[in-house]
Amino acid sequence: MELRDTQKQLLRALPGVDTLLDALTAEIPEETVPRSVLTASAREALEATRRAIFTGTHPTVDLASVLTLAHDLIHRKMRPNLTRVINGTGVVVHTNLGRSLLAQEALDRIRAVGDRYSNLEFNLATGKRGLRYSAVEELICEISGAEAAMVVNNNAGAVLLCLDTLVNGKEAVVSRGELVEIGGAFRIPDVMAKSGGILKEVGTTNRTHLRDYEQAVTDETGLFLKVHTSNYSIVGFTSAVSVAELVTLGKERGIPVMDDLGSGTFVDFGDYGLPSEPTVQQSVKAGADIVTFSGDKLLGGPQAGVIVGSKTHIDAIRKNPLTRALRIDKLTLAALEATLRLYRDEAEAVANIPTLRMITMDREETVARATALMDALATLPVTTEALALSSRPGGGSLPLLELPSCCVGITVPGMGASALEKTLRANDPPVIGRIENETYILDPRTLQEGDISLIADALETLVEARP
Repeated sequence: MELRDTQKQLLRALPGVDTLLDALTAEIPEETVPRSVLTASAREALEATRRAIFTGTHPTVDLASVLTLAHDLIHRKMRPNLTRVINGTGVVVHTNLGRSLLAQEALDRIRAVGDRYSNLEFNLATGKRGLRYSAVEELICEISGAEAAMVVNNNAGAVLLCLDTLVNGKEAVVSRGELVEIGGAFRIPDVMAKSGGILKEVGTTNRTHLRDYEQAVTDETGLFLKVHTSNYSIVGFTSAVSVAELVTLGKERGIPVMDDLGSGTFVDFGDYGLPSEPTVQQSVKAGADIVTFSGDKLLGGPQAGVIVGSKTHIDAIRKNPLTRALRIDKLTLAALEATLRLYRDEAEAVANIPTLRMITMDREETVARATALMDALATLPVTTEALALSSRPGGGSLPLLELPSCCVGITVPGMGASALEKTLRANDPPVIGRIENETYILDPRTLQEGDISLIADALETLVEARP
């Protein structure tokens, strides 16, 4: 490609790597930014400027302009990729934003275990190697009423591990209305195939009867699997078989019953004026041999897959070689233990576990929070309005539940809702809201302590930067 004279002049004006690096080193103390980052940023800034010259999109070149680009690259490289955001969406268990927030007790335990050695797999009583599950098994059994328990890295792993142990090479009978798909295209039929089990569908999408399970039993039947449809709901002309009914049939035919609760909760939300969700305790009491559920959804803890049930089946699952591949780490165990301890007193759990606190928050509190947010923005040249909208539990939980909330609509003169959303999303920290009816919305249900002042700062910066 033949360069024009102006392009040649611009290329000649480019500073050398050493010159640019010396300038960066003079401005940035090396102890704050590693030299490798300074060097890489200098080279990338020069290369980006060259490309702009070749494409004719860089009108001028001097040391100052390349330095500015290098500084931007350094800032980007030094900023953590995983960072905090302000959740103003109103979705409590927001999968894309990290699902459940941890209770302060859980954060304290992570720190206590993370910067010191621990008895992760050491039995202090015998002085010999122990099981990492012992940190939480007794607590889980105490709360759920189960005979035994163990924990793996997430509920998808828990389901895979249980199926691989219980039905490898045999048939698992499942209602067609329960062949769910969760986030990331994780489907029950696919995980069944991966586990070596043979899926046997019974009933129809909307109606499955006990006789469908009875008629499906053969010498190859290894499991009755019930999957809670936690992320969708079938309404209208429907029929489903309860865990208790399946357990009765399972005992008659010598077939174990597994109940995958998905989200999983220890709290009956019906006691708080919300629709009830099947609790772990109810499934255990109904006699399910194995129950699996998540730790970071309605439970309000860290990512984990909890398995509870009979000691015979739990012992078999523990011996599965997959257990090591799916095992939980020490920091997650520490956070899970602290979260579980709060459940010994349900009132304490609801008050101190952020997920439970936000889901059970009444509308009056959202009104107070919305008022505080609008007051904080009152001096800025923006328009705010209180809107009666709804929040969502999120995380594939309680799909039909809308939580009445008082939200704040924000309008910046001369700026559309999409542009406002994009600009606030680029803030540090990013502010994540939602758009409804061409209006930018912040839902105070999911705002945390200190977020309102940060939102006000972000909007003040935004309006000051506008021409």
